[in-house]
Amino acid sequence: MHSGTGSPGSTAGPGDSVTSGPETPAPFATQERATGRATITDVARVAGVSVATVSKVVNGRYGVAAATAERVLGVVADLGYESSLVARSLRRRQTNVIGVLVAEFEPFSTELLKGISAAINGTGYELLAYCGDAGRSDHVGWERRSLSRLAGTLIDGVVIVTPTLALPVHEGVPIVAIDPHTGPTGPATVDSDNLGGARTATEHLIALGHTRIGYLGGRADLESARLRELGFVEAMTAAGLTPDPTLVLEGGYRPDRSDRPTHDLLERADRPTAVFAANDLSAIHVIEVAQELGLRVPEDLSVIGFDNIPEAAASTPPLTTIAQSLHEMGAEALRMVIAMLESGTTASKHTRLPTRLVERASTAPPPAA
Repeated sequence: MHSGTGSPGSTAGPGDSVTSGPETPAPFATQERATGRATITDVARVAGVSVATVSKVVNGRYGVAAATAERVLGVVADLGYESSLVARSLRRRQTNVIGVLVAEFEPFSTELLKGISAAINGTGYELLAYCGDAGRSDHVGWERRSLSRLAGTLIDGVVIVTPTLALPVHEGVPIVAIDPHTGPTGPATVDSDNLGGARTATEHLIALGHTRIGYLGGRADLESARLRELGFVEAMTAAGLTPDPTLVLEGGYRPDRSDRPTHDLLERADRPTAVFAANDLSAIHVIEVAQELGLRVPEDLSVIGFDNIPEAAASTPPLTTIAQSLHEMGAEALRMVIAMLESGTTASKHTRLPTRLVERASTAPPPAA
């Protein structure tokens, strides 16, 4: 640390550097900002203090006069200086950054991020969204690769969206998993009532008079997909209907993977009068394929989805669906991470949020025989 006696008229205090003359720095707004990212050296030069003093101020340490600290913070704001997250982590063993890891930025994860972003306001934490599976063929285990890159240096805690593997409770940082592939095991989790929501969707179609209902499921390795198919079967059975196994197909939660099974369902002579797709993206694709085949929705075919992403209301016709509280799921996951950070615990809390039916224009009674 450089210390000494300030020049005449200065307000030097402990930790201040000594200027070579009585000149005071020009006002912040008149300083010419260098191109590129401002550095701690830039701040020190403009504020007329040492790098050590700037470091003390931005890291909230004692030993700097109030007037000096105020001057430094003014320069920091004026230059847009931000200290390196990695350097801050090494010094303080924390970054005040919470990571959100996703396999890809698709509608489901985007809606979760909106909820997380809204909930973090006023908490003192910042967000780092990280896509860990883009362009990779080996999808399983993407979250472990991402954690190894970020945990301990860039983030203090993490929300992981649909992790593929069961994660241990202790990974060096608090972890909350949203809709994990393996269900509510391991770290804290947040998910929706997939079983109850699927029952509600199927009961809605049955109440309209449909008895021949096709089911376009998710991926066989996902707990959410298993529960949604189980809810479909349970609702059919409870109504005295036997699900036709040839009408229960896997759609993979993706339009590209659901295209062939959708054609298989709708091109058969004894096609179903209604289709329950296990997510909205697949349901919207069912509507598109039906229209390509000359089928009217809902007059010839009823379609219901699951998720209630924004695209559901914008489809033609607007999609009837089961709403997950996606914003609240994201917000709750964030609150759980912050609670663990502030309490120093990593308890395995599992939160399940309710679902609800959103009736729009894609479902109606079956056509008359």
